[in-house]
Amino acid sequence: MAMDVAKLIDAGQATLGIELGSTRIKSVLIDQNGTLLFCGSYTWENRWEKGIWTYRMEDVITGLQSSYADLARQVRESCGVTLRSLRAIGISGMMHGYLPFDGAGGLLTPFRTWRNTMTAQASHVLGQRFHFHIPQRWSIAHLGQAMLAREAHVESIRSLTTLAGYVHRLLSGEFVIGICEASGMFPVDPKTKTYDAAMVAAFEDFAKENGYGIDLKSMLPRVLRAGEPAGVLSEAGAALLDPTGNLLAGIPMCPPEGDGGTGMVATNSVRPGTGNVSAGTSIFGMAVLDQPLRGVYEELDVLSTPAGSPVVMVHCNNGTGEIDAWVSCFEQLSHACGISLTKTQIYDALYHAALEPSAGDMVVYNYLSGEHMTNVEQGVPLLMRAPGAVLDLPGFARALLYSTLATLRMGMDLLREQEAVRLTSMSAHGGLYKIPAVGQKITAAALRSPVTVMETAGEGGAWGMALLALYMADRGENESLEEYLETRIFATCRKRVEAVDDALADDFDRYMTAFRQGLATERGAIAAFSLGKEPSKT
Repeated sequence: MAMDVAKLIDAGQATLGIELGSTRIKSVLIDQNGTLLFCGSYTWENRWEKGIWTYRMEDVITGLQSSYADLARQVRESCGVTLRSLRAIGISGMMHGYLPFDGAGGLLTPFRTWRNTMTAQASHVLGQRFHFHIPQRWSIAHLGQAMLAREAHVESIRSLTTLAGYVHRLLSGEFVIGICEASGMFPVDPKTKTYDAAMVAAFEDFAKENGYGIDLKSMLPRVLRAGEPAGVLSEAGAALLDPTGNLLAGIPMCPPEGDGGTGMVATNSVRPGTGNVSAGTSIFGMAVLDQPLRGVYEELDVLSTPAGSPVVMVHCNNGTGEIDAWVSCFEQLSHACGISLTKTQIYDALYHAALEPSAGDMVVYNYLSGEHMTNVEQGVPLLMRAPGAVLDLPGFARALLYSTLATLRMGMDLLREQEAVRLTSMSAHGGLYKIPAVGQKITAAALRSPVTVMETAGEGGAWGMALLALYMADRGENESLEEYLETRIFATCRKRVEAVDDALADDFDRYMTAFRQGLATERGAIAAFSLGKEPSKT
């Protein structure tokens, strides 16, 4: 088997997917069947600088190179071959955000990530003009807010993209974007599969009223669907990704996508009626629609699948970050006691404790940043318990895990109750599901739906991006993404299905009642803190 893998890689027939996530940059190598071969990674974190959640561009380059170097080292040590060529490459990144450039390619403002919640005014104004909900993290909301605030850099903008689009352009020189990621930059017309022309005209009118004359379509990247070619790795791109000079230029590249699109692919949730949950630093649920929503909701985002079908998303800024913070604290405690437990041991103990009996009655708000779903403008993590409630590990662990899904549950309830959306399947991936069964069982209880987790769930996004690159390189004539995934990738993929535990689901419902009632206290805690103070690093 090792010999076969070595021959495959040496022949340049492996496919690479790179995803720049919130906490890790992952480089995944797969074979012609989508099987995960190697995974390199680099750990990084966002910064709070001058009131903005951001990542520095030098960290993007360092992380990209380090993640790829880690992958290449594993290939060399395990197979005895040097990674020189590939069948295809795909780039993914955190959804949307704001990266404006001048005509010379210079970045005009620090990267404003999905985590920022400073665009409420533009989100509201544009939503009214478009008769279409514009989430605060979308690129066009950031641009609109910059115009309303008369930010000096706006006059110099010549191009606007996302993190995935930025890295793709660095590596290929092509100014393009995948349609799922594009639909979170600016609304996409499901018929034309590109930016909605009427809304483009409406935004240009809005810009003119605010003193800016722009050609929005020339400012935004060209939209491509899954399977379409998106250029090749350039000489400069190869040297940037692999400074050792081993990687060759000319490798085909697929359209860059955000982590929403890669999550759909990684969970085989691209057909109407399918849905998925992606649970990491942020958490979101997606449902592929067979018809448009009847209403417009600030809590629900309308996007596209990587193939161009309409999909609705419930996006929450806060996911497992507070769990990570507590695990780090417990790790420090273990070292202080001379025990030196690893984080892996602590995660495992904490997750499994959540399923043990408890007399505890606690509520956790995992809000490291603002949360539009609950009208919380800034993040202040909070743990509350009734005065007479027992403080035990199982109760604490359960409340901590429940908190990752509570805000998502509110949005999914809206989707079911107001739009009667029913899903035939619900899959999950991301860090919450790395420990077998626990996160999956709690998700099934929270959503009152059976939940499927693939064996690749822990590396889902980067793996999903690699699959999109493989699809572009390998698909048959007129073979749809849905058909390709079902027949070639997931037909034999190992998976685990967790049914709804009614007792746990009832317990989650009780937690949700307390969670909703306690939101006023969370807002009061925010008011008690200095909002401009730099958050403590987790």
